[in-house]
Amino acid sequence: MFDRRRFLAVCSQLGLTSTLFPGVLWSMAESQGKITKEMIDSAASVADVALPDEYKQAMLDGLNENKKNYEEIYKLHIPNSVSPAYIFDPLLGNEKFETAKRPLRLASAPALAASGAPKNIEDLAFYSARQLGELVRTRKVSSVALTDMYLARLKKYDPMLKFVVTLTEDRARAQAQDADREIAAGKYRGPLHGLPWGAKDLLAVKGYRTTWGAGGFEQQTIDEDATVVKRLDQAGAVLVAKLTLGALAMGDKWFGGQTRNPWNPHQGSSGSSAGSASATAAGCVAFGIGSETLGSISSPSTRCGTTGLRPTFGFVPRTGAMALSWTMDKLGPICRAVEDTALVLSAIYGPDGADRSVHGAQFNWDGNLDWRKLRIGYFKEEFELKPPTEPPAPTEQGSASPEEMKKREESRRRREEAQTRRKYDQRFNDATIAKLNEMGVKLIPIELPKFPYGAMVPLLTAEAAAAFDDLTRSGRDKLLTEQSPDDWPNAFRIARLTPAVEYIQANRARMQAMQLWNKLFENLDVIIAPTNSEQLVATNLTGHPAVILPNGFRGPDAPRPPRKDNGDDDGIGGPGTPVSLTFLGQLYGEAKMLAFAKAYQDATGFHQKHPDLDAEMAERKG
Repeated sequence: MFDRRRFLAVCSQLGLTSTLFPGVLWSMAESQGKITKEMIDSAASVADVALPDEYKQAMLDGLNENKKNYEEIYKLHIPNSVSPAYIFDPLLGNEKFETAKRPLRLASAPALAASGAPKNIEDLAFYSARQLGELVRTRKVSSVALTDMYLARLKKYDPMLKFVVTLTEDRARAQAQDADREIAAGKYRGPLHGLPWGAKDLLAVKGYRTTWGAGGFEQQTIDEDATVVKRLDQAGAVLVAKLTLGALAMGDKWFGGQTRNPWNPHQGSSGSSAGSASATAAGCVAFGIGSETLGSISSPSTRCGTTGLRPTFGFVPRTGAMALSWTMDKLGPICRAVEDTALVLSAIYGPDGADRSVHGAQFNWDGNLDWRKLRIGYFKEEFELKPPTEPPAPTEQGSASPEEMKKREESRRRREEAQTRRKYDQRFNDATIAKLNEMGVKLIPIELPKFPYGAMVPLLTAEAAAAFDDLTRSGRDKLLTEQSPDDWPNAFRIARLTPAVEYIQANRARMQAMQLWNKLFENLDVIIAPTNSEQLVATNLTGHPAVILPNGFRGPDAPRPPRKDNGDDDGIGGPGTPVSLTFLGQLYGEAKMLAFAKAYQDATGFHQKHPDLDAEMAERKG
């Protein structure tokens, strides 16, 4: 029996902990129970570490003493809900945020028909949550009627879009009946009272399965309600469905298939908040709750044309949600309009006494905030068309084989197609700047801080591998839907070979990135950026909030999407599909960020367009 802690201590004495070597060697020894010289040679070769023979013998004497501590930890079978004994905090100490709670201030009530609800209640399917809330508040439509309508639509369009894991019909109808009784009795809980919503199926709901979208977890139940679910219950909202996510929060493929984009059902909705975005865009819920670790609200909101809010890290408690990365996971709303996201955030933010990462900052929404007084920056270079990236020159000598030539030609073709799509989509960047100038916004050009953000992504995979360590060690990872080199099973295996020192070094680099972005926001309230620029990785690491909103639709002349969607590029939708724009805010600066985003959304109106699902269904039947 030997102990990894002592093993690493021996490696440290030899100056080896800052390399890949310890993780490689430990994994070899773990499978056979004893370290041999041959294992040391193999591990040293993988890690590119030169080890004289006398070092190997000295290491053997220490490395084979015992394995007891690791085995004891394994026996605990630590559940996913247990967080590490450290807390990530995006605040550096000089930031200011509101601590006094003020009443919610909504924008002027949306214009509604004088008669109230239309004769055909399904005409309400694409109304914003703010509009629906007014109809429910004034009792021009009942919560029961809305709930029945959305449940019917979920059932109708799920076979095509595959966005439902579990309908919560009994719970929903009981909640809707309670909402109508309370409102009739004068007990109005606020603008979400009586509104049907859908939860990404990584949120626990008592009495229903919580599958995490993953094979092997199809029947998992968790005997609690997530904090976000409890808070939306308290706000009077009506949970109608648990919606899909890519397996263990990656992509849009889950154990039941692939969730589809309502604007192009031949294409995936992107992920991992696949169902929340698809169902909201399809007019099948008033709003959804998603989560983001590295693009999981942003990406499906882009594909599906929804308005998604990724709050500041530590604003919304994650208690009762599946953990993927304790230092990067965020929960947030996916809606049809910016003010809808503010209403939902108002209901779900703040400490719950369980998620220790959550600060006591206040979110004071003012729908009438004078956005003209805000300081607005934009990443000037990111809005300009960049030349295509040249591939590296081949290094092999002699003539390439036919197979190699085929791969090079395929790579060249993909680069050309991607550049063609970027050239087409540049019109939306140009139109954004023109619209902002037309609105009278005094744009401040800034540069996106240069830093190796991608090199810190292994922080996420290391934490994810720890969150699902038992899945890897037991071999149950083979039950997951996707098994390519880019999917979780392989990523978890790779992450197990990441040395602790390298994890800490990446966190130190992350601190430097946080300092860069802290300085960037010293004189700015909001920054505007293309959604798919490098800011996406950077701000998920720094914890800054973002709101993503539809920013136009490609015309019939748009380049056709590629034959295969690998999920890496959200800009491949093709004719008729939406593009998006991102607004970034200061830490806990959601109120200002959303006020400005609302002004832009009101000026453009792209959120009012919705897909023609019946035409798509008729075409499929024909």
